[in-house]
Amino acid sequence: MEWRDQGVLLSARRHGETSVIIDVFTQEHGRHSGVVRGGVSRKVAPILQPGSQLDLVWRARLEDQLGSYQVEPIRSRTVAAFSGRLALAGLNAVTSLVNFGLPEREAYPTLYKQTEQLMDLLGQDTIWPLAYLNWEMALLEELGFGLDLSCCAVTGATEDLVFVSPKSGRAVSKSGAGEWADRMLPLPPCLRGEGDAPDDEIALALNTTGFFLENRLAPALGHKPLPTTRARFIETFTRQL
Repeated sequence: MEWRDQGVLLSARRHGETSVIIDVFTQEHGRHSGVVRGGVSRKVAPILQPGSQLDLVWRARLEDQLGSYQVEPIRSRTVAAFSGRLALAGLNAVTSLVNFGLPEREAYPTLYKQTEQLMDLLGQDTIWPLAYLNWEMALLEELGFGLDLSCCAVTGATEDLVFVSPKSGRAVSKSGAGEWADRMLPLPPCLRGEGDAPDDEIALALNTTGFFLENRLAPALGHKPLPTTRARFIETFTRQL
């Protein structure tokens, strides 16, 4: 068995004395693991950094085996990732959530493209938080937990949408929420792609997407806790508000 693809390196862990097992989010083969022989060497180790864009050849005797990778660098994102605390925290959040949420060896070409584009924005702190928020929305959508923010779930109105129902993931207007308003999640304009998306709005929106990651996605995966890297990213981001 053999295929060639490119992808974003999610993680690398030592395997034996000289090899490394890498997890990669690939364009055509989804989240996929494999062994890199000699991965701890001075030549190869610098390539195997989370966020790196890699050209990959995977080989195995049988399709369901772990297999081995031959890797070539396309571009490194290490300098951008270490340009500041927000960039590093964001990189760790994205790679951890992909490893956490995506089933192995199942292609998500649209999400892959969005992930690659998000990684290319590392270090651009003024636009990264909104791009990350949109990426979380895409992640929820791809995994079957997308939010429907087109109209009010109660009245059908398209104006004055200020809440998200924690049960349905649908938008709710102020009048439609009525006495249940205090049980609703916030729906800031940036969550609908509207307005200037100031940082305080983005922080509110991340609370809403975080609710669905924790209370919808995580239970569907066997009640695994969300990666702590997401919380650290949110903390890093909100600290600058």
